[in-house]
Amino acid sequence: MANICNENCHSTRQHWSTNTPDDELTVIENGESRTHSVCEDNMQEDRTASAATSRHPNSLRHSFTDTGAMARLSYFFFVLRNWVSNKRNPTEERQDSFLERFRGPELKDIRESNTQSLGHGDALHRRNLVSKWPLAAYNMNNSNNTDEKEIWIMDPAADQYYRWLTIIAAPVLYNLMMIVTRACFNELQNSYTKLWIFLDYTSDAIYYTDTFVRSRTGYLEQGLLVKDAKKLRNKYRTTSQFKYDMISMIPTDLLFLKYGYNNPEFRFNRLCKMSRLFEFFERTETRTSFPNMFRISNLVLYILVIIHWNACLFFALSKTIGFGTDTWVYPNISHPEHGRLARKYIYSLYWSTLTLTTIGETPPPVKDIEFLFVIADFLTGVLIFASIVGNVGAMISNMNASRAEFQAKIDSIKQYMQFRKVTKDLEARVIKWFDYLWTEKKTCDEKEVLKNLPDKLKAEIAINVHLDTLKKVRIFQDCEAGLLIELVLKLQPQVFSPGDYICKKGDIGREMYIIKEGKLAVVADDGVTQFVVLSDGAYFGEISILGIKGSKAGNRRTANIRSVGYSDLFALSKDDLMEALTEYPEAKKALEEKGKAILMKDNLIDEAVANAGADPKDLEEKVIKLQSNLDDMQNKFAKLLAEFTSSQSRIKKRVTEMEAKVKSIQPEDLQEVVADKDKKVQ
Repeated sequence: MANICNENCHSTRQHWSTNTPDDELTVIENGESRTHSVCEDNMQEDRTASAATSRHPNSLRHSFTDTGAMARLSYFFFVLRNWVSNKRNPTEERQDSFLERFRGPELKDIRESNTQSLGHGDALHRRNLVSKWPLAAYNMNNSNNTDEKEIWIMDPAADQYYRWLTIIAAPVLYNLMMIVTRACFNELQNSYTKLWIFLDYTSDAIYYTDTFVRSRTGYLEQGLLVKDAKKLRNKYRTTSQFKYDMISMIPTDLLFLKYGYNNPEFRFNRLCKMSRLFEFFERTETRTSFPNMFRISNLVLYILVIIHWNACLFFALSKTIGFGTDTWVYPNISHPEHGRLARKYIYSLYWSTLTLTTIGETPPPVKDIEFLFVIADFLTGVLIFASIVGNVGAMISNMNASRAEFQAKIDSIKQYMQFRKVTKDLEARVIKWFDYLWTEKKTCDEKEVLKNLPDKLKAEIAINVHLDTLKKVRIFQDCEAGLLIELVLKLQPQVFSPGDYICKKGDIGREMYIIKEGKLAVVADDGVTQFVVLSDGAYFGEISILGIKGSKAGNRRTANIRSVGYSDLFALSKDDLMEALTEYPEAKKALEEKGKAILMKDNLIDEAVANAGADPKDLEEKVIKLQSNLDDMQNKFAKLLAEFTSSQSRIKKRVTEMEAKVKSIQPEDLQEVVADKDKKVQ
């Protein structure tokens, strides 16, 4: 650990600049000159402001009167005009160079550059296609490479599709709940006829629109979105949902002309759109940040719908048998209390809840059809109870899965410490460390969570999550994108408690560290005296793992580093670094040169040894490695030669057998063969 690096933060004040935009862009692209100019401008501005204040002590007071007030008012309107213009024409956000180097150039820019070779009209059409869907606009199949007028397509992976599902789910849920209610409770249907007409035909309009949206919903072909209208229509016709959509749009409302509008049961075909509601629930479950809570809410909704339908069927059956004819059906509605609409529905809902949940007692059935209805309800209630117990139990277990797993780890460590008779002080420190992990939500195993993702996405997620920390590390700033992926994936997060030593002077350096969060102190041998405090973004230990020739410290640590509080670090081991640098010799050479420069600056390198050329030990290791590779090649060649000799002997044996057979053939045998051949030809 020959070097300790830390980023110094300097606060800067905003100030007016007379530079043109080109000048400012040039300053921004040159880091050193930018920092220098900002500091100088700030110092010059401070000096100017203090001098002006000393000469005119009442200038601040006069600035709000006379010409100062007009100047500030003009400045306010100027700022307001700039804000409005930026809102109308927002400037494109400048890409982060660190991420841009890792991701590479955007595909959209490449596509737009290709359109420059086309005519003006064609290029404009191409550019519009790129802005909509850059991949599908330039795919290799013939579904999108047409010169026809561009049509509107619904991308099933876009947010617009989910918003449409939200819209179509509303009328589906409305029909699911209200059609059966209006069909069973005639008073509800008759009292709000105009409202039902408006809601019914509004939902029908949304249904017809949804059919059009389905016919224009894209699908993937060869991994690209198909945008050909004919293909989309043919694909939609082959789906099973097409039949249900057609059934749901049958104009059964025409029966109202003969039987009257107060027969909402004619609209039961609208329930064939139920799949849209289920699709909305599935999409919401994948998008929500609280999937377990949503699953519980969804399950409760299903149960309420079943109870609601059962209540409506109970009331309809009571109406068919006759209100008050026996003790099982709904009481006689001639009674004022039982004739109210609210009491009818609440009584039916209460009976349905008691029956399906098998809680409480209900009047026993009297007639055969009543017995059959109650039996069906009991069977349905058993299924509901089983689903509640199973699903809710599983959901609660999933909600507490992380806590249960974490608690199991703590319990196992506690048992181990008690079995090994660990001191109470150390045991308390271990428990506090676990408490810190749980409180700060750092118990998640990132590798386990991201194990199903490809390495490229893993690295990009790691870079985005830890971007602010990684950008401060010089070892990552100039390396190639491939090496960056290798290094980021090999970073190991570690958490240290207050007072823990990350490394001590004289220890063998096997890894380097990057501070993600927390503070570390470089302390003396007594562990109390602090020389410097390292904070977020600092890194140390990279020199000891590079193994630079001529280093006076070798691979030994040269300082004591101790955690002040709880510290989150990234550790990169020497083996992982060397493994990653094996395929990038130029990057390895560049890192070694940087390390030499740092050691020379700190006078920790023997220049004579460093400039002496190749180390004899390294040459000896290379010779041994070459000898080993040569032995392996000789073994492989001997194996191939043996296989060739064996196959050659087998072929020679077969040729000898064939020669013996040919020599044993008599002329009479040949004549018989010729005769048989002539017969076949005839």
